[in-house]
Amino acid sequence: MAETKNATFDSIMHDLKQRNYLPIYYLMGEESFYIDKISDYIAENVLTPEERDFNMTVMYGADVTGKDVVEVARRYPMMSEHQVVIVKEAQKLKGLEPLEKYVEKPLASTILVFCHKYGVADRRKKVYSEMAKVGVVFESKKLRDRDLIPFIGKYLQARGASIDPKSEQIIADSIGPDLNRLTSELDKVLIALPADDKRVTPEVVERQIGVSKDFNTFELRDAIVNRNVYKANQIANYFDINPKAGSFYQILPLLFNYFQNLMIAFYCPQRASQEAVAKWLDLKSPWAAKDYMTGMRNYSGMKVMQIISKIREIDAKSKGIDNPNTPSGELMKELIFFIFH
Repeated sequence: MAETKNATFDSIMHDLKQRNYLPIYYLMGEESFYIDKISDYIAENVLTPEERDFNMTVMYGADVTGKDVVEVARRYPMMSEHQVVIVKEAQKLKGLEPLEKYVEKPLASTILVFCHKYGVADRRKKVYSEMAKVGVVFESKKLRDRDLIPFIGKYLQARGASIDPKSEQIIADSIGPDLNRLTSELDKVLIALPADDKRVTPEVVERQIGVSKDFNTFELRDAIVNRNVYKANQIANYFDINPKAGSFYQILPLLFNYFQNLMIAFYCPQRASQEAVAKWLDLKSPWAAKDYMTGMRNYSGMKVMQIISKIREIDAKSKGIDNPNTPSGELMKELIFFIFH
């Protein structure tokens, strides 16, 4: 069997749903969401409920050794085509030598799944390279910020719902890249949608997730992009009174990321073209470059450099550097004042 170098979550799930099983799945990475999805699907769908009583084994890396895992993996299933062995906390597994020998010739009737969360294995070790030859070695990576909004749209679309760009941005900014929490909130929204109207709007987001459609990080960013001084200060005051609505430590990275990209946009050879700027910034679509086109009209390159420097200064102050007691709300107002003046 060829080494599965390019296995993705979608390709793995496609093969599983087609009941094309491999003898070994080593699932590792910083993002636990995909690891859980794959291992849960295997646990719930390979065997029938009756078959699980005799053919499903869950082990924990801290409690067993490689030899223990191999002993179970070499068993033949009882009244079933397969047995499933899931090793959780696989990063804690010791004594891998017996495992090296097993993966050279794994039992075809055993589906052996390793769940290695919040880190990655050393692929240079023989045991992992051998696993990749006969099964799947999959790294579950944290989503990049630019991939978060497409994930939201795709997740909802797969469940028969649609969402507008503003609502996507509000959800992404307020919840962030924790996919377990994000999908939990999206599921809550889906349940609340009426059968005859599967649209997710800012009003729905406000009602179901608790993020104000008027006072949120998306609206603050939008006000800054468009130099709407009144609205930006209004939102900053709202956040100061309602800190749960917009965390200072959530807003700073958001603004830094925007102005950093805006600085890069100034160097685009064809910066008058929205399509060219989108490509220059490696954005998903020309529409995503709209705010950068507006930003280049409203801020000079020199001012953007000064703003980036100010954001770094405010970030340092928020961590107590040269700032014994200024609260975060005041630091936020100081930054907004600097941006506009």
